[in-house]
Amino acid sequence: MVLESLITARGAEKKPIYMILLGMLYATVATFLALWIFKEQASLVAVFLTVLASVPFMYHTIFYEEEEDVKLKTESAMLGAHKRALLAFFYLFMGFVIAFSIWFILLPTSVVQQLFSTQIMTINSINGRAVTAQATSLGITADIIANNFKVLFFCIFFSFFFGAGAIFILTWNASVIAAAVGNFIRANIVKYAANSGLIKVAAYFHAFTIALLRYMTHGVFEILAYFVGGLAGGLISVAIIKHEPGDKLFNKVLVDAFYLILIAVSLVLIAGAIEVYVTPLMF
Repeated sequence: MVLESLITARGAEKKPIYMILLGMLYATVATFLALWIFKEQASLVAVFLTVLASVPFMYHTIFYEEEEDVKLKTESAMLGAHKRALLAFFYLFMGFVIAFSIWFILLPTSVVQQLFSTQIMTINSINGRAVTAQATSLGITADIIANNFKVLFFCIFFSFFFGAGAIFILTWNASVIAAAVGNFIRANIVKYAANSGLIKVAAYFHAFTIALLRYMTHGVFEILAYFVGGLAGGLISVAIIKHEPGDKLFNKVLVDAFYLILIAVSLVLIAGAIEVYVTPLMF
C-alpha cells in the first residue's frame, strides 16, 4: 500500500517528471525483493513485483482519462487531453529502464545472470532472428514492424481484458531494454579498464548515455505507441463497464479509442523506419 499510494493520477499528470523517480523506486524495490525472496526466479519476479506496484496508478489513470474523454467536445482535442497521461506513463517506463540498467551494471556478474536470465535469452533470440532475417532493408523493416505490431496488439488486448494489463508488457520490455543497455555498457567499458579515477567514472557516464540513446532513438516512438495502444484498450474496457453499449458516451469513447489505435499504428511504422534507417547511421 505504501509504494502504490505515493502519487495519484492527477498528481502524476501535473508533475509527470516525478514518475521517473517513482519508476526507479518501484523497479529497485522489486529487484531486491526478488533477489532476496525468489532468487531462482528473480528475472520474472522482479518484473511481476514492479507491475504489482504500478497497477493501481495505471488503473486510476485510465479511469481518470475516460472521465476526461467524455468531456471533450471535438476529436481534435483528444490527443492534447491525453498528452499528460501518456507523458506520465512514458516517464514511469524510463524510470524502470534506468533502474534496471543501473543494477545490471553495478551488480556482480553472477547476480546479473540470475536477475536477467530470461531477458538475456530473449535478447539472444532476437539477435538470432536478426541474423537469419532477409538481408535487405525492406525485409528487416518488415520483420521489425511485424514484431512491434504483435507487441502493440498484446498491449491493447491486455488493457482491454485486464484494465491496466498493458503495464506488464511494457515493464517486461523495459527490463529487456535495460539488459541490452547494460550489456552494451559492460562490453564497451572494457576499453576503459586501464584507466582509473575520474576518467573511468566519465567513461561509465559516456557509455551509459550512448547505450541509452542507441536504444531510445527509435524506442521513444515504440514505447509511446504501446502506451497509446494500452490507453485505447483501457478506455474501451472502462467504457463497457460504465456505459451501455450503443449510447452516446460509449460511442464517443469508442471513436476516440479508435483514433488512438490509429496513432499507435502510425508510431509503430515510424519507429520501424527509424530503427532500420536512422539508428545504424548514428551508432
